[in-house]
Amino acid sequence: MSYKILIADDEAEIRSLIRLYLENESYEVLEAGSGLEALALFNKEHPDMCILDIMMPEMDGYGVLKKIRETSNIPVLILSAKDEYSEKILGLNLGADDYISKPFNPLEIAARVASQMRRYYKLGSGENRQPATITFGDLTLDCDGCTLIRGDEKIELTTVEFKIMELFMGHPGKVFTKQQIYEHAWGEDYIIADNNIMVSISKLRTKLSDDPSKYIKTLRGLGYKLG
Repeated sequence: MSYKILIADDEAEIRSLIRLYLENESYEVLEAGSGLEALALFNKEHPDMCILDIMMPEMDGYGVLKKIRETSNIPVLILSAKDEYSEKILGLNLGADDYISKPFNPLEIAARVASQMRRYYKLGSGENRQPATITFGDLTLDCDGCTLIRGDEKIELTTVEFKIMELFMGHPGKVFTKQQIYEHAWGEDYIIADNNIMVSISKLRTKLSDDPSKYIKTLRGLGYKLG
């Protein structure tokens, strides 16, 4: 199966560079030079993943991301010249699964795309398939729909958040280190410590309860656990 990737960036050279590396990995690539064009292609072509630049004419990447998240939970990677921590948090809060700053190494783009696709779409295969649902207390994780249900409320999760909850709910009470969480949720070797885990855990806590320690506990110097 050839997966379809949408690249939205107002710089044609950047789109062409990313296209070259993704097509080399056998992905089908769509290109958009503006936010509105990206949204139109998304609605028409139904891509399997999106790479969105923030600064685009007509509608910025954040606006496109918000529209995508109204109907879809596909992986979204934010690509931006802005490297501020606040910008990364905003992108993650809006539902992005990953964030890469310009200038970038196109090999890293290709590797991160492969990681997101492997993590998200392997749920549809029979190999190592998880149960249809996992329950912990009043939480139910829908493994097919990649959503979390608390009581009667449906909680939308990003791909990374889903993988973290899948890990926690599959092993309630077990303490997981940052390395274990990162390698499960991001699908990459944990080499350099960063703030991605902390930000994702914080976002999950906010979605789960007004009490940040109700579900996910922090064990200083050890890691995190559910329950």
